[in-house]
Amino acid sequence: MTEFSATDALSALSHTLAETAARSGGSVVAVNARSRRPASGVHWRAGVVVTAEHLLPREEDILVTLADGAVRPAQLAGRDPGTDLAVLRVAGEAPPVAALGDAAHLQPATLALALARPGQDLQASFGLISAVLGPWRTWRGGQIDRQVRLDLALYPGFSGGALVDAAGRTLGIVTAGLSRSGAIAVPVETVERVVDQLLARGRIARGYLGVGMQPVRLPTAFASTLGLAGEGGVIVVSLEAEGPAARSGVLIGDILVSLDGVAVGDTEDVLALLGPERIGRAVSAEVVRGGKRATITITIGERPGRDGR
Repeated sequence: MTEFSATDALSALSHTLAETAARSGGSVVAVNARSRRPASGVHWRAGVVVTAEHLLPREEDILVTLADGAVRPAQLAGRDPGTDLAVLRVAGEAPPVAALGDAAHLQPATLALALARPGQDLQASFGLISAVLGPWRTWRGGQIDRQVRLDLALYPGFSGGALVDAAGRTLGIVTAGLSRSGAIAVPVETVERVVDQLLARGRIARGYLGVGMQPVRLPTAFASTLGLAGEGGVIVVSLEAEGPAARSGVLIGDILVSLDGVAVGDTEDVLALLGPERIGRAVSAEVVRGGKRATITITIGERPGRDGR
């Protein structure tokens, strides 16, 4: 490649990126919830803005700054710490709605832009998709349809902004609040599902047992003697008074080895079995108590919201 053609190619790439940012940046807004840390948001649907939940310390007096500098009041429709998403309803005229893409077709090494508006001005970070992995449960308990890892810098205020492809389509919401190892994007399909539920109910319904748990390993010979499928389980280290487990007769020190017929070896396995479809259902919990197997029927409860409801 000649020096001229190399310069020409770089100029073309630079021009394309700038055009993409300008075209897609109209749907990116600033979110001010009286936090010391700025946040961005994306005008996801008409009158609906999606932002990062971990940057919303307050649920009142929220303001959204649009691309043209106009400031609009916003009302919190719902929040989900598990996926680090919050949904706002914006009053008055809103900016253009984001053009949504499909994260299912993402591949490692795909070039991407993170667009943010921590203040009035649009900001961008250029990098690539470093990995596209399968479904995963976050450390905050949320279910993400696919893990999209990013190799780009998220500067202050970028959380809640848009991950955009070369065609200007929004592929997800970028956040630094879900991974301790780097930036990720919550993909479109997860955002759509969460937005639907938050607009309808104000929160995500999740099951809970009302227990504190820690993973344990059982001696091989002991597990074999009891006829257990595996050698792991979770030991109950605390119980919520009048919680579903306590009401069902679970005791501190019980080792849960299966729930609803599915073997569990750590706390992640248990959380995966507490989806909204099991709320209100009576399920069989198999425990090891006093060196013997026992079966307890637990009716899965619904995890209370922040206000206790």
